[in-house]
Amino acid sequence: MTDATGSSALLEPTFQQAMEITAQWLGLWEAGELSDEVLADRVGELVGSRDGARGFFVVALAGDSPLMDRLPDPVALALRSAGPGVVDLSARNLAMSTAMALHHRRSGDAGQQAGSERVQLRCTELLRLLEPAEVKGRLETLLAATAGQGEDVAFLERWGYDAEQKAAIAEAVLAVAEG
Repeated sequence: MTDATGSSALLEPTFQQAMEITAQWLGLWEAGELSDEVLADRVGELVGSRDGARGFFVVALAGDSPLMDRLPDPVALALRSAGPGVVDLSARNLAMSTAMALHHRRSGDAGQQAGSERVQLRCTELLRLLEPAEVKGRLETLLAATAGQGEDVAFLERWGYDAEQKAAIAEAVLAVAEG
């Protein structure tokens, strides 16, 4: 993997490094200094590791960059080619952003609610672009957990989501298929 200047970087960056690398690349891309194709190559390498993917999604989904709002085809293809890890993180981010949007609505924090809703929309759109069979399987697992069944129950319990948040997550999962 190379950094934005072309020099060698760690093959498997830490979560923090991945966030920093992503922010740098998105800045260059927004300024027109990095093509869609080069960005796609770099993103494809970055999301090859769990921490790299986590760092990428924190910045790309929650940040102000328009990348995830108008995902270039080469970047979408790179994410789709990355496989189950990207599908898993996208599904988890869909669940977390959905639950947090409800939490922020309850606490009257419209700004944070809007941010969580933006992440939710970006996750929904991304999941629609990823490998359909992988997405279907991953979302079925998440949907089952909202009803107290399966592998993702521990994930939902770890975050302490209540019944209303779980119901909202179930709606968000079903909305992916409606698109």
